[in-house]
Amino acid sequence: MPPEEPVAATDLTPGFRGRPRPAGIALPPGQYEEHGFPVLTAGTTPHVPTERWRLTVRNEDLEEWSWSWSDLMALPQDEPTVDLHCVTRWSKFGTRWRGVSLDVLLADVRSSAQYALVACYGGYTTNLPVADLLGGRAWVAHTYDGRPLHAEHGGPARLLVPHLYLWKSAKWVKEIHLVRDEQRGFWERYGYHDYGDPWREQRYQGD
Repeated sequence: MPPEEPVAATDLTPGFRGRPRPAGIALPPGQYEEHGFPVLTAGTTPHVPTERWRLTVRNEDLEEWSWSWSDLMALPQDEPTVDLHCVTRWSKFGTRWRGVSLDVLLADVRSSAQYALVACYGGYTTNLPVADLLGGRAWVAHTYDGRPLHAEHGGPARLLVPHLYLWKSAKWVKEIHLVRDEQRGFWERYGYHDYGDPWREQRYQGD
């Protein structure tokens, strides 16, 4: 069962309202370049000690695979440099991360599921096609710009799926449920797009 949902979508930090996009910058449609790293949350920020952190993958037959923090650190580590695109219209170029590829984490998971529902400490959920977690396109990231990932940005570990809008890169990740039929997550049930491709400007249902 997914965890309880976080607070209502109306309880948002400043920054969810965006601003106009400057002309002449090569960005996905409707975006502007951001040099900081805005913190956008719904509800309170969970603070999870690494000794309590655990990632669980559950397949469609309810079999489970699980990693502690020390297990995660012992796996092969990648250091991707990626661009981020937030649905609130900011984009940040050349962000540097360290983490474990989902190709590694899912390598021994028995599943033919086409979809994933990601659940997080704090109650947030989001949905993605399994194909978008593979092929070197997604990580469980624990380090940003050479430092342990701060809780406000999803630490101790978050999902990182940079080719989709940033709400798909779920903060405080703890569970990945592989499911046969797509199940909408928190923001998707509030009207955000099921997929969220920035280059196709898939912000809301129907885009």
